[in-house]
Amino acid sequence: MSNKIKKIGILTSGGDGPGMNAAIRSVARYGLHFGLEIAGIMRGYQGLLEDDIVPMNHRSVSNIINRGGTILKTARSKDFSTDEGKKKAAEVLHRNQIDALVVVGGDGSYRGASRLYELHGVPTIGLPGTIDNDLNGTDQTIGCSTAINTALESIDKIRDTAQSMERIFVVEVMGNKSGYIAMEVALAAGAEDVIIPERPFDYEAMHDEAREGNKKGKVSWIIIVAEGAGKAQTIAENITKAVGLETRYVVLGHVQRGGTPSGQDRILSTRLGAAAVDLLLNGVYGKAVGVLQDKINVVDLKDASRRIHEDMDRRYQLLKILT
Repeated sequence: MSNKIKKIGILTSGGDGPGMNAAIRSVARYGLHFGLEIAGIMRGYQGLLEDDIVPMNHRSVSNIINRGGTILKTARSKDFSTDEGKKKAAEVLHRNQIDALVVVGGDGSYRGASRLYELHGVPTIGLPGTIDNDLNGTDQTIGCSTAINTALESIDKIRDTAQSMERIFVVEVMGNKSGYIAMEVALAAGAEDVIIPERPFDYEAMHDEAREGNKKGKVSWIIIVAEGAGKAQTIAENITKAVGLETRYVVLGHVQRGGTPSGQDRILSTRLGAAAVDLLLNGVYGKAVGVLQDKINVVDLKDASRRIHEDMDRRYQLLKILT
């Protein structure tokens, strides 16, 4: 193992997700096991620029594996996005004698970590912390499993009301550029339709199906929409106008980001955190860590950004066949 790394900093950046605390805990305790110092950087890259850094020990991460959110807080930083901001970040790390940085976040966080490594030689490792599951190099991202389960729990309850009151419900879930959560939730909930950014949607066909279904006695519908593909309120109002059936909408919003992380997210975060420390100890930098087919997978940070799920059409076909 390389002895160049003596002190590791860790930060969480961008949107929070259940399991981030488990990742922080893993990096901290695994690093401490090997005699490293651990520094927690508050509020992501913005906190780094402001030198908001705290030392961490075993007790710092006690009883957080089951907590949602992130004890290090998170934020988005316009200042860090500039070349000057990245230079200042590298200077702050050097001043605090932090030899390497572990970044838990999504696409934008990865790009920032990659540039820190490329421009200023800061040893960085990225952990996939985004509920959207839209990063290359990993089958699952931290928080996605819990977000799906949280949304599904709400939709199951909405289904009860939809059936009782004989209504159409349009449910908006998170996913600005990615429809992964929407598609998984639609399949798991047995929804009648799903609207996602990855594929064009035929609203007239949906209206026709609703009319025909109503004629045959179908009295309730659940339609899932990813926030980046449309707005539930507008879609619901258009259904009411076009079809003449009472339609309601629900926006689940940020409830999907919170809550107790699932077992899958806790285990994923724990494995990835330890893998990040192993890479740094072995002198491997500028990488993103993920899991493919249940094995640790390592790719270059610059190649780990946004992933497009190529099987969305097939999943949609399955959804419609089973409706």
